[in-house]
Amino acid sequence: MSRGDPAPATLTLPALIVRYAVFAVIATVANLGTQRLVMPLSDHRPGWLEGMVPQGLWATAVFGAAMIAGTFVGLVIKYILDKRWIFFDVGTGMKQHGAKFGLYTAMGLVTTAIFWGSESLFWFVWRTEAMRELGAVLGLAVGYVVKYQLDRRFVFTDAVLHRAELAR
Repeated sequence: MSRGDPAPATLTLPALIVRYAVFAVIATVANLGTQRLVMPLSDHRPGWLEGMVPQGLWATAVFGAAMIAGTFVGLVIKYILDKRWIFFDVGTGMKQHGAKFGLYTAMGLVTTAIFWGSESLFWFVWRTEAMRELGAVLGLAVGYVVKYQLDRRFVFTDAVLHRAELAR
């Protein structure tokens, strides 16, 4: 292991599961924390919009903005953690990071649909913060399981191949 390597070339399955779960929790807390910062805006519609935008539409727009902002924050945090500490990808440079982050984001579209669908369903059915967050947590849990498989197969392929070579 060279000085720049973040960890051993392979993890045991239990260590991988624990590490991935901890990173998923970190990203989930960041996601929901960001949403909590945005959601209160739904109660504070600007006065100049009062005649043009009904309160229900404003609240729905703020909900959408909260989901987008939270997803972006969680995505960036999870990418940084996964790249270095799950897949041991030590590649550098804007070109390589850009390409990987683009693929990582594309794989995330599939799992984001799961997460947003679950969170939205819980929000529109129960209309409470607790149920919205429960839907988000359930959707994120399922989404992260799917995302690991997609990332391993399509995003961090060179890191996976590198680890296999080191194991020989």
